[in-house]
Amino acid sequence: MPLSHRLQILLDEEQYARLAQRAKAEERSVGALIREAVDHMWTGTDVRKAALLDAILADGPMPVPDPKDLALELDELRGSRFPAA
Repeated sequence: MPLSHRLQILLDEEQYARLAQRAKAEERSVGALIREAVDHMWTGTDVRKAALLDAILADGPMPVPDPKDLALELDELRGSRFPAA
């Protein structure tokens, strides 16, 4: 997709130095790093979340104890974390 919007942002010296150093190490432009960060922040996260959800759903149902047994287990766990006063 062609680049069609120009933005102006202000960075402090430390931010710019980090970006410039990374851009030089990767033989890329600072602008390319910023575009990648934007894609990662607002697109990549959704893709990763969808992949994680797919993996969880593909794993199938897990065994769940009887509600009474589960309540006892939870009471035991809570008791070990929160001793009676």
